[in-house]
Amino acid sequence: MRTPTGPAGSGDISAPVAADARGARGIPDATVARLPVYLRALTALADRGIETSSSQELASAAGVNSAKLRKDLSYLGSYGTRGVGYDVEYLRYQIAREIGLTQDWRVVIIGIGNLGTALSKYGGFTSRGFRIVALVDGDPSRVGERHGELTIGAVDDLPDLIRELRISIGVISTPGGAAQEVADRLVKAGVTSILNFAPTVLSVPDDVEVRKVDLSTELQILAYHEQRKTQAVTQL
Repeated sequence: MRTPTGPAGSGDISAPVAADARGARGIPDATVARLPVYLRALTALADRGIETSSSQELASAAGVNSAKLRKDLSYLGSYGTRGVGYDVEYLRYQIAREIGLTQDWRVVIIGIGNLGTALSKYGGFTSRGFRIVALVDGDPSRVGERHGELTIGAVDDLPDLIRELRISIGVISTPGGAAQEVADRLVKAGVTSILNFAPTVLSVPDDVEVRKVDLSTELQILAYHEQRKTQAVTQL
């Protein structure tokens, strides 16, 4: 992604939030969760050769209402030009910078079963600023296996790998019973950001950020809504 030199214009679409106010209260978690969605929408627009977008067009592409989008972007201090809209490339860079995607984040995946293998082969991470630099598995028979350009290491090697490869993020894709021990090892080695695919709740210190991805729970939620729709149809 190229680095734009500045905004498209000086007219504000939404009222700015003072920098000291943002620093005092930070960006709401709900807004942070939507920033990657806006970034994806902006990337899609850029890929289509679109240089400017109105708040309504961008909101529609992101699946939110325009008032919410303008409010979210006001936390960044990124504004558009009234009557013209947002400079797509500039806003894309601003959001990428805000969520840390203008630098290289090094990632280790622990648990190289079916899910871990799939994650390690996913090519979309690199283009978004994440680089898988190490694979680790608790099964001694897997240690030494080659997966693409990487070799599976042992769990006991985690501290050395994290230090030598300057790893920032740990991805846990182990069975649930092994996840807490892995999290403890990551935390002890200095990792403070964990993405957890294991079907368990992790206990970590307050300064460690954990994001949980539970595919079975998401499927169960979909099943609930599907059942509700089926019941509504049968009652007609």
